[in-house]
Order: sequence, then structure tokens, then C-alpha cells
Amino acid sequence: MPFSPILHTVAETIQAALAPVFLLAGLGAILNVMVGRLARIVDRSRQLEALHLRSIGPERERHIEELRLIDGRIGMINNAVYLVVMAAVAICLVVAMLFVAELGNFQIGQVIAVTFIVSMLLLTGGLLCFLIEIHMSVRAIRVRSELLEPQKP
Repeated sequence: MPFSPILHTVAETIQAALAPVFLLAGLGAILNVMVGRLARIVDRSRQLEALHLRSIGPERERHIEELRLIDGRIGMINNAVYLVVMAAVAICLVVAMLFVAELGNFQIGQVIAVTFIVSMLLLTGGLLCFLIEIHMSVRAIRVRSELLEPQKP
């Protein structure tokens, strides 16, 4: 039994939308990693806040410095999450526009292409923010030089 024209069109559109849908699955995995990282950063900030209240002198200054770095990391990972979510929204729009264009016989191929390009730019921005946050975290976990120097008698 041959496909009806509308069913055939829907089947072709689903095939065209398959790649962006797989991209959405990948974005979900990336977001899962980012949100997990954010949760760990928040946990560390809470630990430091408790230590900060009980510390004095150089230890207190060290806690303040790390808290400032953590605050920057939280902002950066929030930016990363925001940009990747916006990329996912743009991909959803691409999928929806593919169906609207095909079923309504609209000539919006350029709009769809531009939306896809915007989604890739948003994803790139999100990944760059994530990379910057990772770099910031490496700075935070370095062992202090005074701990590496041999103890003097």
C-alpha cells in the first residue's frame, strides 16, 4: 500500500529532523555534566563558607580568595548552561520549522539554516564558557606553595 502524499511528506520531514533531534540528546548530556559540576561547586562554596566563619588570619584570607574564585566559577558555569539551553531551544525551533515549512509548503529554508547556525554559535559560546570554568577550577585546586616547601626545624 503506497504512502499518501501527506504521510510521505511527514516521513521525509522526520528523516530530515532526525539529526537535530540526536543533537538535542547530546546537548542534554552536556547539560547534565554542567549542572552536576555546578552542584559540586555550590557544595564546595557551602563548605568554605562554614570554614570561613571559624577561620582567622592567613587561613581566612585564603578562604576569601577561594570563595571569590568559586563565585566567578558559578557565574561562568551559569553562563555556559544558559547558552547551551538556548542552543537546545534553537534546535527545537529548527525541528518545528522543518515540519511547518514542509506541511505548510513555506519557503523558509534560509530561516531554518540561520536558526541552526545560531544554535551552533550558542553551543560554541556555552562550551567556551565551560572551558573557562574548567580553567578557573584548575587554578583553585593547585597545592599552595607553602605546603610544598620542606618544613624548617
